[in-house]
Amino acid sequence: MNVEWRNRYEAALDAAQKAGQFALGYFDQGIAVEWKPDRSPVTMADKGAEDLLRKALLGKFPADGFLGEESGSTPGSSGFRWIIDPIDGTRSFVRGVPLWACMVGLEYKGELIAGVVYLPALKQVFRALRGDGAFRDERRIRVSDVKTLDKSHLHYSSISWFKKAGAERQFLDLVSVTERQRGYGDFYGFMMIAQGSGEIMVEHGVHSWDLGAIVPIVEEAGGKLTAWDGKLDIEKPDVLASNGFLHEQALRIIRGQ
Repeated sequence: MNVEWRNRYEAALDAAQKAGQFALGYFDQGIAVEWKPDRSPVTMADKGAEDLLRKALLGKFPADGFLGEESGSTPGSSGFRWIIDPIDGTRSFVRGVPLWACMVGLEYKGELIAGVVYLPALKQVFRALRGDGAFRDERRIRVSDVKTLDKSHLHYSSISWFKKAGAERQFLDLVSVTERQRGYGDFYGFMMIAQGSGEIMVEHGVHSWDLGAIVPIVEEAGGKLTAWDGKLDIEKPDVLASNGFLHEQALRIIRGQ
């Protein structure tokens, strides 16, 4: 295993858990909420957790690049870039819902090589390093082997995103051919795909920091993740993750084909 990759992976695990514990101190405490120009919420917990992550990771690897949801992009010279979402699921966080996570993704020369998703309120860590497999805590996880849509479980965030994207009908078409639908939203639906608790996660309105940590986990668990055009691109606002077996079928439906 590449030593530089492993050292950063271990640093990510440590930093994510420290930042997550910091944020947990504000959870379910009636924290004040600010609204960004895109009408997404942010709190002092988001800002403080990201500052903690930036200092921890760049303190150890000062030549690395850094992209954070709250602080923006800082270029690096090492070929590595950290992609950070200090609290993914801030809307859940501010409403007292425990499905939120501190997420750290690591990219090397354009390839996403590691991801850490820490759920402080549930005391769980999903993690993966390229070539090393995907894990929930110490248990190795794997996508399901369901091969037909009528036996599959579909996860999503909010129907409102599909309405905004003009894809409400296509989403409902996908609903009509799947066995169950769960509105877990944000990172959690992707983690359920990775651990075999669902087969399809489809979403619109994502950013690169929403996916940087998720891609390695889904892929190392044996799954597939792309934009709706069938290509992996974390800069695009649409995404579909699956157990791999149902990916092309689900893509055709969500594209209205």
